[in-house]
Amino acid sequence: MSIKSLTPLDGRYESITKPLGDFFSEWALMKYRTHVEIEWLIAMATNPSFNEIRTFTSAEIQFLRNVVSNFDEEVAVKIKSIEKITNHDVKAIEYFLRETLTGTSLEDVLEFIHFSCTSEDINNLSYALMLKNGIHDVWLPAAEKLVTEVADKAETLKEVSMLAHTHGQAASPTTMGKELAVFVYRWNRQLKQIRALEYLGKFNGAVGNFNAHQIAYPEIAWENVAKTFVEGLGLVYNPLTTQIESHDYVAECFHAINRFNNIVLDFDRDMWLYISLGYFKQKTVSGEVGSSTMPHKVNPIDFENSEANLGLSNALLDHLANKLPISRLQRDLSDSSAQRNIGSAIGYSHLALVYALKGFGKTLVNNQAIANHLTGAWEVLSEAVQTVMRKYGHSNPYDKLKEITRGKAIDEAGTKAFIESVDLPEADKARLLALTPQEYIGLAPQLVKHIQK
Repeated sequence: MSIKSLTPLDGRYESITKPLGDFFSEWALMKYRTHVEIEWLIAMATNPSFNEIRTFTSAEIQFLRNVVSNFDEEVAVKIKSIEKITNHDVKAIEYFLRETLTGTSLEDVLEFIHFSCTSEDINNLSYALMLKNGIHDVWLPAAEKLVTEVADKAETLKEVSMLAHTHGQAASPTTMGKELAVFVYRWNRQLKQIRALEYLGKFNGAVGNFNAHQIAYPEIAWENVAKTFVEGLGLVYNPLTTQIESHDYVAECFHAINRFNNIVLDFDRDMWLYISLGYFKQKTVSGEVGSSTMPHKVNPIDFENSEANLGLSNALLDHLANKLPISRLQRDLSDSSAQRNIGSAIGYSHLALVYALKGFGKTLVNNQAIANHLTGAWEVLSEAVQTVMRKYGHSNPYDKLKEITRGKAIDEAGTKAFIESVDLPEADKARLLALTPQEYIGLAPQLVKHIQK
């Protein structure tokens, strides 16, 4: 970490975001480009249709793949030094590989490095692999951990009655577990879509037509070769593009993460409010300070940090999702600089997930505060009473309950006195008289079952 880091992702929060560097840093981009170049060289050598390139020995193939597996910062610095001369980052990879193979048994195949490729053949496959692997290996586990922790707490708290709030006002009671389960159910829908995302790749030359390919090897079924190569990398083949892969799948991916982020944002704000209401206490950590002047403070800063970083992530994701699928004619270069910010977009989201989970892990349900808030809220039973009255044809029961409860305090005695005054079958009247705010929770505990995968 450098104290002069331009963004907090590589500075203050570097310990959290460091795993993403293996997938979204410039070092990662160089490594993945090298991987694609080498795999294309191997693919040609193993295809008999390429008569002018010989079959590689197993040792030679291992040597080539070791270039990727041993790719370190020293190698990346070497490539950057080449780029200073070429002023072209992909060409620097090609020259690095030519230099690496010079003086080896593979020196006779130097001209097949980057054969018939445009830079975007390498770039689009590299970014697709970076995005796929970065999400699957780093972002998704963090998201799944948050969902699992909240799901476990939802199950534990599914019977804990609490006063609900609509429009910030007291509403029909619910349970803490059911309200947490709502977030889990929403997250799981998004995760299902994120896990099913397709990551597309193209490999068809300067304008997407296999021009150079066809003129060099007219007898080769180039569409089949390209499809096999792209799918062999673990991607979905896009057969119809301009010079660039159209990035529609990138927009789909970012919109999906944006939706997941928004649910986390909703969760952060609700947890903040529950803490404010006293429904959750926060564990204190020895040595931590909540305020520079108020010693008693234990602030919900983790949820606030999560909220802030979600906003940054969504701003970037939204821009990239809207910008990347748009390119002038067969291509312009504006996508190149934009794509270099993919790591920041995913990084801020990942950081937010970590902080949301950290904040949630520091909370303890405050059963007494929840019970105290609910015990005095007898007015919430007005819904129950007027609904049963409707069942038996009473005239304007809503207005009658509104008259004695809206904006007014009503206690247990007043509620029961009203029920006693209403002409109802004894069984229904007895059920209403026995009802308390704590028990008026409908099917809330049973609804938690819907979060089970």
